[in-house]
Amino acid sequence: MDLDCSAPQIKRGRKYDQVVSGARSVFLAEGFEGASVDLIAREAGVSKATLYSYFPDKRVLFIEVTKQECALQADRALQVETEDVPVRQMLTGVAQSMMSFLTSEFAHRIFRICVAESDRFPELGREFYVSGPKLLEDRLIMYFDHACARGELEIPDVQLAASQFQELMKADVFIKMVFNVLEEPDQEELDRVIDGAVDMFLARYGAPAATS
Repeated sequence: MDLDCSAPQIKRGRKYDQVVSGARSVFLAEGFEGASVDLIAREAGVSKATLYSYFPDKRVLFIEVTKQECALQADRALQVETEDVPVRQMLTGVAQSMMSFLTSEFAHRIFRICVAESDRFPELGREFYVSGPKLLEDRLIMYFDHACARGELEIPDVQLAASQFQELMKADVFIKMVFNVLEEPDQEELDRVIDGAVDMFLARYGAPAATS
């Protein structure tokens, strides 16, 4: 039987944003294990009682911080409202937003925390996946469906294609940053990965008229 790993219902009040913002800063600086409730409350400028009134434990607070940030990045990656945007333009814009997130300090620290804590709290990794990669995948699938209907893409498996596009964005730069081989890539390195990802994706799935 599958475990229910969803976070409990979160109370929303006037100090909710204050608590989440303070927690975000502490988690980035100290990691999950080093982020004490006392430290989070102090950074947020609230009492421990107030913090606990919103979040019953640190795990729930971490999940909420992660979900918010990932959802924000997914929204930024697919801000195009119209279905008429040419596929190369759309993919390039999405890739630029994805790269901005993948090379951010937040992404790397949260990624490491989720991996480090996955055995004790498997729901952390699951929530990170659902609120980040899975959310973006679902939105890419919707766009790919429309692009296929317009004849710009030819994709037999849009779910697989959406996952593949996200993985293309992790080539070279991302893995080097995760393992501290590369500290801060320059724009030329980022553009190389972005352009390569879009070119490879369209070489596989682009209809002839859309690859130019």
